[in-house]
Amino acid sequence: QVQLVESGGGLVQAGGSLRLSCAASGRTFSSLAMGWFRQAPGKEREFVAARSWSGGSTGYADSVKGRFTISRDNAKNTAYLQMNSLKLEDTAVYYCAATDRGYGSRWAYWGQGTQVTVSS
Repeated sequence: QVQLVESGGGLVQAGGSLRLSCAASGRTFSSLAMGWFRQAPGKEREFVAARSWSGGSTGYADSVKGRFTISRDNAKNTAYLQMNSLKLEDTAVYYCAATDRGYGSRWAYWGQGTQVTVSS
């Protein structure tokens, strides 16, 4: 089993920045592909970004390309989502996800989510 705990959410003005963190435990972190998803009120959960265990593969939703960056520190068992130039439509609960089946496989583990609210 893998436990994921997100942090770093909060209230920020449009155009501002936030960095989310996802601390993982329970498995060897370097074997996990990591991802971020979000769910806005009344909407389906959607993919935001993902990164393979080695960092050699990354992917982003079109809506966040050029503004968000996913990274990971295997020594700290932590993944990050740096969010810049935030927009009102980025308001959502952000979830960290992990898989031990390889990048692109089904996400097996989920965190509890952290709220990000972007205000005008």
